[in-house]
Amino acid sequence: MAETLMQYYDWLRALHIISVIAWMAGMLYLPRLFVYHADAQKGSDKSETFKVMERKLLKIIMNPAFVSSWVFGLLMLWANPSLLSQGWMHVKLTGIIVLSGLHHVYARWVKKFARDENIRPAKFYRIWNEAPALVMVIIVIMAVVEPF
Repeated sequence: MAETLMQYYDWLRALHIISVIAWMAGMLYLPRLFVYHADAQKGSDKSETFKVMERKLLKIIMNPAFVSSWVFGLLMLWANPSLLSQGWMHVKLTGIIVLSGLHHVYARWVKKFARDENIRPAKFYRIWNEAPALVMVIIVIMAVVEPF
């Protein structure tokens, strides 16, 4: 199976990159929606619009991109398991696990906003808006520079 996957490695890598771009777009945009939503009056048209935007972003873009990022990434590792012996890959995988955990935290926040249970101010979400970008920088540096 690994041999067959290796024949399509460039395709796997391309699909992985496309998936990651879509996932990161959502990871960077969703907390920005939380910032605006936190300032909206509960029950207002504005709040209801944010609920729809958050739900659709999560369900239609982020969740499928999250799953496909993992699937294509794991298939690449299966095709080339020697990558797992390199230190940079361990750091990259740790970053991916952190980003995946953050994805699940954001999904919980979408549900809280949907139930009008948010109690946090916009500033809280402004801070969390930066987290995916910081983790992404580490992941990209590891994948491109392979420093160790």
